[in-house]
Amino acid sequence: MIGHAVVIVGAGPTGLILAGELRLAGVDVAILERRVNQDLVGTRAGGLHARSIEILDQRGIADRFLGEGQVAQVAGFAWNRLDISDFPTRHSYGLALRQNHIERILAEWASELGVRIYRGREVTAISQDETGVEIDVADGPPLRADYLVGCDGGRSLVRKAAGIDFPGWDATTSCLIAEAEITEEPEWGLRRDDKGIHSFARLEDGPVRMMVTEQHTGPNGRSEPSLRDLSDALIAVHGTDYGIHSPTSISRFTDMTRQAATYRNRRVLLAGDAAHVHSPVGGQGLNTGLQDAVNLGWKLAQVVRGISPESLLDSYHAERHPVAARVLRNTMAQTALLRHDDRIDALRDSVAELLGMEEPRKRFGAMMSGLDIRYDLGEGHPLLGRRMPDLDLVTPAGPLRMFSLLHGGRAVLLNLGEPGSLDIVPWADRVQPIDASYAGSWELPALGVVAAPDAVLVRPDGYVAWVGDTAQRGLVEALTTWFGPPAA
Repeated sequence: MIGHAVVIVGAGPTGLILAGELRLAGVDVAILERRVNQDLVGTRAGGLHARSIEILDQRGIADRFLGEGQVAQVAGFAWNRLDISDFPTRHSYGLALRQNHIERILAEWASELGVRIYRGREVTAISQDETGVEIDVADGPPLRADYLVGCDGGRSLVRKAAGIDFPGWDATTSCLIAEAEITEEPEWGLRRDDKGIHSFARLEDGPVRMMVTEQHTGPNGRSEPSLRDLSDALIAVHGTDYGIHSPTSISRFTDMTRQAATYRNRRVLLAGDAAHVHSPVGGQGLNTGLQDAVNLGWKLAQVVRGISPESLLDSYHAERHPVAARVLRNTMAQTALLRHDDRIDALRDSVAELLGMEEPRKRFGAMMSGLDIRYDLGEGHPLLGRRMPDLDLVTPAGPLRMFSLLHGGRAVLLNLGEPGSLDIVPWADRVQPIDASYAGSWELPALGVVAAPDAVLVRPDGYVAWVGDTAQRGLVEALTTWFGPPAA
C-alpha cells in the first residue's frame, strides 16, 4: 500500500494549488486524478479576480499567469461592470485566462515543487480510522494518507463517502456552452429574452463559441451533454441549429446552489467545488476554490508536522464556510436579476443605477473581486482578519515588497516600530521577524484609509492575525493560536 501524509483527490486548480502549498511547507503530498493528462473536457472558468492574482503574487508566480492572459476589468454584478482600477492594490484588475491554461501553469509549479500526481486513477471508496484514511483506487493499488482532501468537484465522491450533507437549492435554469462549427450565419453577440440568455461569438482560432439556455432545467449538471442536446436547445430558442457540427467542446452549467454542511469530517476535508457549487455568474467559483486551498494548506501542514494541534483545522471551516455562503447568496441574487420579466427588468435598472454610485461600486467591486474578505478574528484594528496590503517596505536589507516575504509560505511578524523590540524567539522557526519602515498611507478596498499599525502578524495566506505595538499585548496568544506552542 502506498502511503503519503496528505492525498488530494482532483488535479483541478484547487487541488493543484493546495498541493503546492503543502509542498512549500515540507509535507509529503500526492494527488489522485482520474484524467490521464491535464486536458479539460468542455468550457470551464475563464479567469482570475484581483484577490486570486494577489494570492499567486504572494507565492511569486503571478507573472506566469499575467504573461499568458489578458488584463481586464472583469468584476461585475448581474452584468453591471464594476471598475476597480482605482482600488488600493497592485492588481486592480482581473485576468482573462481560460481554466485549461490556469491548470497547466499550476501543474508546472506543483511539479517544480515535487508534487506527485497519480494520473488515470479514479477513487472508488474511502474509509477512515483514528490514524488515517484508506483510499481505494480503480486500476491501481490502494493508498493511505494521514489526511485526505476532496477537491473532486460538485459531484465529489469524497464528500459523499465521508457522509457530508450537501444542502441547498436545485437548478431552475440550465445552459449549454459549446465551441463548434456552423454552416448558417447566426445573430452574433449576446442577447437576453423570454427564453433565457444566448450568445454567438467567432473565436480567433476558427470555431464559434455559443451559449444557449435549455428550455428545461437539465439534470442538475449530472450528465455530459451531447451534440443532440445542443441542437435541440438551439432549435427550441432560434428555430434552427445553424447546421452545427464538429464540436470541440460542449458543457452544461446550471444555477444549482449547494454547500457542504461541514468542510471537515475528522481526517477528510473538502475544498473548491466539492464544498460549494453555484451559478457561474460573476466568475467566483474557481477563485473561491483557490482561496479555500491557500487557507487550508498551511494549517494542514502544521497539523501534519506536529506543530499545531488538530483543532487548528476547525478554523478552516469557520473561516471559509461563511465566505462561500456569501458567494452562494450573491450568485442567486444575480441569477434572479438576469431573468426576463418586466418587473425584474425594473429591479435590474434600479440595481444598475445603484451600482453606478461611488460607494456601492466600491463595496460590490471589493466583494466580487475577493478583496473585502474578512475572517472573524475578534474586535480590533480594521486590518485584523483582512488581507495584508502589498506595501513597499524599507528594511535593513534594502527595499522589499510585502508579498515577496510570503513567497516561501512562511508567516511574517512585521515590526514597524523600534527595530528589535519584538521578541518571538520561541517561534523563530515558524515566523519571520522583519524590521521595516513604511511611509505611505494604509488603505483597504472599500474601507479607505486606516490608522497605521506599529506591528502586524501576517499568516502564510496573507491575512492579518494580530495588530499591535511593542507592548506585545496579545502577541503570544496569537502566535500560539496560529503557529503552535513556543519551542522549548
